[in-house]
Order: sequence, then C-alpha cells, then structure tokens
Amino acid sequence: MKSLCTVGHSNLEFQQLATLLKEAQVELLADVRSRPHSSRFPQFSQPGFEKLLEAERISYLFLGEELGGRPDDPDMYRVNGVVDYRARRRSYAFQAGLERLLQELAARTVALMCAEEDPLECHRFLMICPELVRAGVTPVHLRKGSRPESQESAENRLLEMRGFASVTGNTLFPEARAEALEDAYALQAEKFAFRVDPASVDRW
Repeated sequence: MKSLCTVGHSNLEFQQLATLLKEAQVELLADVRSRPHSSRFPQFSQPGFEKLLEAERISYLFLGEELGGRPDDPDMYRVNGVVDYRARRRSYAFQAGLERLLQELAARTVALMCAEEDPLECHRFLMICPELVRAGVTPVHLRKGSRPESQESAENRLLEMRGFASVTGNTLFPEARAEALEDAYALQAEKFAFRVDPASVDRW
C-alpha cells in the first residue's frame, strides 16, 4: 500500500507546519479546504501560503472544490442542513479529485491539509480517508507535538469514542469492525460535518 499524510494547520506557525511536512518528506501539499483562507491564521491564506511553501521546496495543489467539506451543490446536503459525506463521495467532482490525488501520489509524497488538528474532527478523515483506504492507500496523520498517528489507530480511537470498543484492534470478525466503523463515521460526521440552516438548502 502507498502511504499518504494528512495534517491540520490549526494554530501552528508556518515554520512548525513546514517542519512536520519535511520530517515526513512531503513533496506536495494538497489543500482540501473549501476556502483556502484563514482570517485567524493568515499565514495559511492564499496566495501567500503557496509562496511560503515554495520557499521550502514543497509544491502546492488546491483541491478544495473537488474534495472540500463545504460543497456548493445543495444536493450534497441532507434535510437537516448537514453535508452528506456518502453522497459527496459518489459525486463526479469528488471522484475526479480523488483520481487526481492518486495520480500525484504515484509520482511523489503527498499530504492532505485542512484546518482541524485532530483528524477525527475533520472531513479529511471522515470523508476522504475511507475512499483512500478502499483505493489501497494508507493514510498517516501528522499531529502537533506528537508522533504520527496511523489510520488504524485513528479508526480505533473513533470506534472507542463512539461506543464500539469491542471491535477495535485485531478481531476474528473483520466485517463486524467494518460495519461498526461505518456507523462510527456517520455518528462523528453528524457532529463535525459542515452544516447550514436547513431552510437555506431549499432556496438554492
């Protein structure tokens, strides 16, 4: 399996992020924020952010339109106003973005970047990583002030958090773990996925 890194910029200084990326030998940063700007942390706003990365010899690719967690398409939202990650994964835009990501990954080391430090609170883990795993890619999550977290460890943490601790780690019934993981993803997305006023969805 090919590995791919994910990272959330959170409140890091730019150089701290650059160090994380360099330690992981990242050559390309794929920005999966729907809007590549941050008023609180302007060092991660475009176009300056790309220039900072270039100075560190790290390439930049914006995939927020294809893989972002705040789609413009009203069909990607459920009636309660929450983004439907399963519908989003099936969309043409998402599949095109995923294909582009896999093409880049075949040529160089890639990291996905969004804003949230903890992958369990971000669409990069809840929406994108399940599809990467299905494609034979092993995500590794770069964490602030700690060692990288494997996809399996992050999944187990999610399962425990959502009441499915009995299927974490090794199990004689991998299908039970897979089913529990889907349920855990859905529960977590209900809490952390982007949401809008439900009434506004009908007006689009």
